[in-house]
Amino acid sequence: MTNLFTRIKNTITADLHEALDNKEKQNPIVLLNQYLRQSEQETEKVRKLLERQNTLKDEFTREYHQAMELAEKRKHQAEVASKAGESELYQFAAAEHQQYAERASRLSASLEQVNGQLGELERKYEEMKHKLKDMHLRRMELMGRENVTRANLQINKVLDSNTYSDAAFSKFKDIENYLDRLEHQVNSSYYRNTIDARIAQLEKEMKLEESKSI
Repeated sequence: MTNLFTRIKNTITADLHEALDNKEKQNPIVLLNQYLRQSEQETEKVRKLLERQNTLKDEFTREYHQAMELAEKRKHQAEVASKAGESELYQFAAAEHQQYAERASRLSASLEQVNGQLGELERKYEEMKHKLKDMHLRRMELMGRENVTRANLQINKVLDSNTYSDAAFSKFKDIENYLDRLEHQVNSSYYRNTIDARIAQLEKEMKLEESKSI
């Protein structure tokens, strides 16, 4: 049974990889855009974690300062109670001072750890942003090269009749033939409309020449 499940898992994994390979071959830019969106989502997750870590740092800092203030306050109160001979009050203040001092020590260690983790997160987050920016720039470069490649292929198809389909090439021939017919019609119309005036001008010039020769 285990072998059966393993074979099924391997088959599904192979089919998935094949589907991804085929998808990449069909439209690599679309797949690249999907990868970039996933990277943007991961970067956004890290940004939110960074915000939470900053909030945690602020809370630790606030608790640490509060514990330090209370420890100093109880220490001073213990000294006052001791000088006044109030032993019971002194013991209470001294015990409170000890508790706050220990709390402040723990908070100081935690704050130092949080600061170290925060610095590491900030460094990695900045690295992720730079990598994401670089990937966007590389995508733009790839899209530019892909556009140039597609344009050149299209141009070559148009200019090279040997590789261009007969149907598409015949369209250009049809246009050329139409232009030739149109030019002929325009010229014919021009001569038809101007022939009378032209012949009259020629006759006038011929008569003028004859009168000169007499």
